[in-house]
Amino acid sequence: MAEAESVIGTPDVEGADEQAAPAEQPKGKRKIAVLFTVAVVAYLLDLGSKMLVVARLEHHEPIEVIGDLLQLNAIRNAGAAFGIGEAFTVIFTIIAATVIVVIARLARKLYSLPWAIALGLLLGGALGNLTDRIFRSPGIFEGAVVDFIAPKGFAVFNLADSAIVCGGILIVILSFRGLDPDGTVHKD
Repeated sequence: MAEAESVIGTPDVEGADEQAAPAEQPKGKRKIAVLFTVAVVAYLLDLGSKMLVVARLEHHEPIEVIGDLLQLNAIRNAGAAFGIGEAFTVIFTIIAATVIVVIARLARKLYSLPWAIALGLLLGGALGNLTDRIFRSPGIFEGAVVDFIAPKGFAVFNLADSAIVCGGILIVILSFRGLDPDGTVHKD
């Protein structure tokens, strides 16, 4: 058991001893469940919204939500934010797949609820955009992402992009606060 703890790591708990370690294991498993639940919810919301947009909004005039400040406008984006890098769609696909693998590996050491939520958002968003890259035209690993949320003067984006940005912001906040994915807190 001590060997597994040294690999996985346990959160710093005041007065913790070796007998308390087995109680930590289910707590870590629940965090993994939270990560995957958040990822599935983010992914399904993104997938459902894109299916609705393609069926109802694509090839139609934009829908004004808040005047011209916020519109729903279906576009296909082969690049990254602001349409940058349209010639590098395969690279964006590889990056998304790499993010998914890294999060899956990091999940084994996860004991922090905020980190589980942040990583779940990243995972769900990466899966949402990766699905587009793999299954949408023009072909496998070259597909264009469906974007539809269009604030005035900003890039058009989707719910997967929102999940990725929110997850990234949460990770930055957690890092600045000194909270690690394994639940330890650094008071530097």
